[in-house]
Amino acid sequence: SGAAPDVLGWHDAREIPNYWTYAQNFVLQDRMFEPNASWSLPSHLFMVSAWSAICSKPGDPQSCVNALNGPPSGLNVSKNDYAWTDLTYLLHKANVSWAYYLSEGNEPDCADDAMFCQPKPQARNVPGIWNPLPAFDTVKQDGQLTNVQVVDKYFAAAKDGTLPAVSWIVPENNVSEHPPAKISSGQAYVTQLINAAMQGPDWNSTAIFLAWDDWGGFYDHVTPPKVDQNGYGLRVPALVISPYARQGYIDHQTLSFDAYLKFIEDDFLGGQRLDPSTDGRPDPRPDVRENAAQLGNLISDFDFTQDPRPGLILPTNPAPGPASIPGT
Repeated sequence: SGAAPDVLGWHDAREIPNYWTYAQNFVLQDRMFEPNASWSLPSHLFMVSAWSAICSKPGDPQSCVNALNGPPSGLNVSKNDYAWTDLTYLLHKANVSWAYYLSEGNEPDCADDAMFCQPKPQARNVPGIWNPLPAFDTVKQDGQLTNVQVVDKYFAAAKDGTLPAVSWIVPENNVSEHPPAKISSGQAYVTQLINAAMQGPDWNSTAIFLAWDDWGGFYDHVTPPKVDQNGYGLRVPALVISPYARQGYIDHQTLSFDAYLKFIEDDFLGGQRLDPSTDGRPDPRPDVRENAAQLGNLISDFDFTQDPRPGLILPTNPAPGPASIPGT
């Protein structure tokens, strides 16, 4: 048509009214960076282990070397062996319960840098781009493969008050908001997850950290901080939702997914880190990401002196909200 292409766009309350409402009522983090400037698989590896690597010898953490873009066999993720140490190893040692809830269907991303590809099944017991834990030696050796469960188990546990101490929840393609999936479908899925937590008996001791692993773009006006040889990637949306979350608070700390691991380690493990010198299972990771000087602390997003706030139950198909910029 000859029209100039958009270089930057945004979604506001007209399209994502529930996300807007969560941000207005809880905590919005405006400096949450991807843990690395890469794609989905490495982001999910960092999310559970603070590292992305390639291992040449199955079962040998010392054979692993830094790999910012993840294993080169990305097209055969199910055959990868992750021998380095992940957070579930520390949780298991400390008898802290955990689960990784997965929506089964198709994988939301492509393994070959393409935006579109033939759908590939995503299943609980098969390692995948967004389901890395079944490929970790620690999970297999600790007999915890069954902790990777279908998302229906989350809804049941939320209702019964039997949620584990630490949970990860991951979507499948149709509700992932990854192109070409609809944002409205993803928002409805997330709203269902949050409503379930808010309506269950565990709500008063719950903290929900909502983030996107990346956003598919190559531009942001905020330059990622230099942290280590892996660095941080572009900023991603991030929210904290909890009965103790500060109300309408914007967190300007520098954060990455390492902050999630840091919070879990501080809350459940007495501050123990995924540190080769102390965790009892050394690997050659370049540094302890949770200890980076630039990394903020998620505890700042909470006010534990306030009375716990009731849940904010939202419709899964909300009416559009107002434009963030009048007249647009």
